[in-house]
Amino acid sequence: MNHDYIDLQPVTHVQGTVRLPGSKSISNRILLLAALSQGDVDIIDLLASDDTAVMLAALRSLGVEWSEEATAIGTIHHVKGVAGVLPNKSADLFMGNAGTAIRPLTAALAVIGGDYTLHGVPRMHERPIGDLVDALNAAGTNVDYTGNPGYPPLHIKQGKIHAQRLSVRGDVSSQFLTALLMVAPLLAREHAITIDVIGELISKPYIEITLNLVRRFGVQVAQDGWSSFTIEPGQVYQSPGTIHVEGDASSASYFLAAGAIGGGPVRVEGVGRQSIQGDVRFAAALEQMGATIVMGDNWIEASSNGPLKAIDADFNHIPDAAMTIAIAALYADGTSTLRNIASWRVKETDRIAAMATELRKLGATVEEGADFIRVTPPAALGPATIDTYDDHRMAMCFSLASLDGLARKGTAVRINDPKCVGKTFPEYFAAFAAIAK
Repeated sequence: MNHDYIDLQPVTHVQGTVRLPGSKSISNRILLLAALSQGDVDIIDLLASDDTAVMLAALRSLGVEWSEEATAIGTIHHVKGVAGVLPNKSADLFMGNAGTAIRPLTAALAVIGGDYTLHGVPRMHERPIGDLVDALNAAGTNVDYTGNPGYPPLHIKQGKIHAQRLSVRGDVSSQFLTALLMVAPLLAREHAITIDVIGELISKPYIEITLNLVRRFGVQVAQDGWSSFTIEPGQVYQSPGTIHVEGDASSASYFLAAGAIGGGPVRVEGVGRQSIQGDVRFAAALEQMGATIVMGDNWIEASSNGPLKAIDADFNHIPDAAMTIAIAALYADGTSTLRNIASWRVKETDRIAAMATELRKLGATVEEGADFIRVTPPAALGPATIDTYDDHRMAMCFSLASLDGLARKGTAVRINDPKCVGKTFPEYFAAFAAIAK
């Protein structure tokens, strides 16, 4: 395979079972919680990808000890918790383009204090972090911008925490609130800490993941709806002993959509009814489009039930998986509208603009707004070379345009820079080939 592109030929049927890699969102949260804990933590099925490698390397630079062991039940990462006290008081940390790593880590380092610099790839320096830094600095931390105000790179020095209430905007990225929730026990040493959310909170299911994991590590959070969260003083993260990382529900979306478009059944293993990830709700959107979905505790299966129906829906709760709906819309019987997705604009790339550009190459008519995208499919897709913008989800999404399926629309596609899938799913194209008949 040429590393600069991969050519996908039209596929008439897909069928099979895919074991999902671990969830990125869960993996990076668990790594930081394990590091901050009292006691040692064994993590089973941690995602092996660029974003988790960035977090593991950062923890090592901070003096957190961890090791990796291959066992019969999968890979186990042994992390030695530091009980909220980092051995290394200064470090220079490269965070790649991993939002799930830089945001919680910034909060932890700011609250713990020291002399730390955090930076990443050029795109990371265009992804906002100002709302988080403002919230932290208002509480007494000392975080400076060394480039553009409001964006990484950052320089963190020792602060003096004085606040009992923090407030953070919720309408740009839910990762800002996630970061504050994860460090709240470190802030609540003497007295309770309340975090108030200003404005609409987007991507709520990702906050549910955070709360679920914080509680798994022994810290109680009181909630007043989605507007404020209170952590009582004196709580410390405790090792749960062993913790298992679920399969990545966002990664599941490509295979479930493949089953919905290209026959099926396609089954994903690692997520199901018991999942703590909101992105399993993606299956409900496919069902709305007419696909057949069957769900078990730890698996989901999709198959097609005739041509897909167009959809008009709010996708604020599943922004990452919603990208896959924009591709499924190519196979629908009319115009589909994906609403309330402004967060796409500040992800790995400006996903609304990128999606519109690449969908048009396939022949679709696309309208884009500040927070929506509208897709009208062509009668048949035309062959195209797809640019991926160093964005893993663009590469995975557009592989689905090769599905001929029931709609007899698929085409040959060339995906440029396919290795960008290493951010979350290094083996994606092999897994996709395995279900293509």
